[in-house]
Amino acid sequence: MDAAETVNHEEHAGLASLSERDRDILEFERQWWKFAGAKEQAVREKFDMSSTRYYQVLNALIDKPEALEADPLLVRRLRRLRAARQRQRSARRLGFEL
Repeated sequence: MDAAETVNHEEHAGLASLSERDRDILEFERQWWKFAGAKEQAVREKFDMSSTRYYQVLNALIDKPEALEADPLLVRRLRRLRAARQRQRSARRLGFEL
């Protein structure tokens, strides 16, 4: 098995351990900018949930090792964005400017 096949096998193993909704959410996050209109509207249409609930589910999902295994680049990017937003909120509360 060469390196590309190994990576492909690992991605499929990670995807197999996620629920269908989790896989759909990761796929949506990979491509949401392709949807017409606002992301919140696309979330409501595709997943039939509020944007608040969607982000709660997404945040729990990106903490799962299976999600990291399934799509490491996407999950790491989403984790970095979340951490940056948390730092900004903390700095604002403490009166700092980042």
